[in-house]
Amino acid sequence: MAEILIVEDDNNINSLLCELLKNENSVTSAFSGTEAMMIFNSDVNKFDLILLDLMLPGKSGEDIIREIRQVSAVPIIVLTAKGDTNTLVDILEMGADDYISKPFDVREVKARAKSHLRKKMDNHTFQEEVLKFEDLTLNISSRTAFVGENPITLTQKEFDMLSLFLHEPKRVFTKEILYTKVWGDMYYGDDNTINVHISRLRSKIKEYMQKDIIDTVWGVGFRLKVK
Repeated sequence: MAEILIVEDDNNINSLLCELLKNENSVTSAFSGTEAMMIFNSDVNKFDLILLDLMLPGKSGEDIIREIRQVSAVPIIVLTAKGDTNTLVDILEMGADDYISKPFDVREVKARAKSHLRKKMDNHTFQEEVLKFEDLTLNISSRTAFVGENPITLTQKEFDMLSLFLHEPKRVFTKEILYTKVWGDMYYGDDNTINVHISRLRSKIKEYMQKDIIDTVWGVGFRLKVK
């Protein structure tokens, strides 16, 4: 049974989300940012998914994302009434894996939660597998990434994209293929989501490898920079 942390200060919305997800999962509620981090920090490996409101008393949702990403790649779905593009790009750049705009359709929440949980659970069935590219190493079973001995903190989506590139280093992945494989959903031309994640992944790797290892094939997609 999956463990889900719901962080929402509105009692009615919190209760609705709990009722929606509790039949197939173990659900824990928090009503402030401070309470959420106390619960999370008590066992950073406990949760399989976090549903997070941005507007919270105590710590903000943005602060929570930053703190969690220091220690965990647990999938984070942000629930937000801030629907402008800049805000949505910002939360993805901070490390959120997905977002749902308020007011939301409960069917969408349930479907997205299932998609992220399925992806995470599927990863646990992998046998021990290590992928390497130059000084970069990915351990698929533990979902850890290193450049040399330096660990890189990647979100679930960043790790999944990078593992695709390393699995097939000479393949050009179209945005449609990336979205289908990494997000587990149909691609409707949402270039912004993929571009933001690729940009963040490039930045994190370049910090340690001192170079960009992902090639943009204009009009097609992305691939690993191989000789």
